[in-house]
Amino acid sequence: MALRVISGTAGGLLLEVPRGVEIRPALGRVKGAIFSSLGEWIVDKRVLDLYAGTGSLGIEALSRGAREATFVDLANSCCRAIRHNLLKTGFTGQVIEADALRFLLRDQHQYDIVFASPPYEKKALILDQHPLLSSVPPRLAPHGLLIWEFFRRNQLEHPAPWRVRWQRRAGETIVVMLELEG
Repeated sequence: MALRVISGTAGGLLLEVPRGVEIRPALGRVKGAIFSSLGEWIVDKRVLDLYAGTGSLGIEALSRGAREATFVDLANSCCRAIRHNLLKTGFTGQVIEADALRFLLRDQHQYDIVFASPPYEKKALILDQHPLLSSVPPRLAPHGLLIWEFFRRNQLEHPAPWRVRWQRRAGETIVVMLELEG
């Protein structure tokens, strides 16, 4: 599978995809939709890429002008691939081998954008009580965003304290951009 940085200073560069681990790298059209909706707002922002896999979303953010990125993944092979991809693109970032939800509980930083692409079951679920929805808010800077990928048959009905800013479908994946209400 060929995975590229779409745009920015590293646009066109191929990223390494780890072997032996099941991941779902963001499709080009998904990344395109996310980053076209963010536009110039991404510049100088602090990014957290949870369940990072290849680091594709965080690296895309860096390529488009984000100030810094932290990558969290539980799989050692994914963390190695992210470090390799950072070297290849010339970016720096903190790569942490950890469970994403445990990381959120102990981390003390705030982020402007949190990307989350957790593993998912391919069955219909209501996600209103998913632990991400309560674990991310303390880590978000004012006016921060959570960009979450989940299975197309899953739903968010009343994800308080969140408001859905936009939602897109690509194949079997839904991408939703959430912001805190108020």
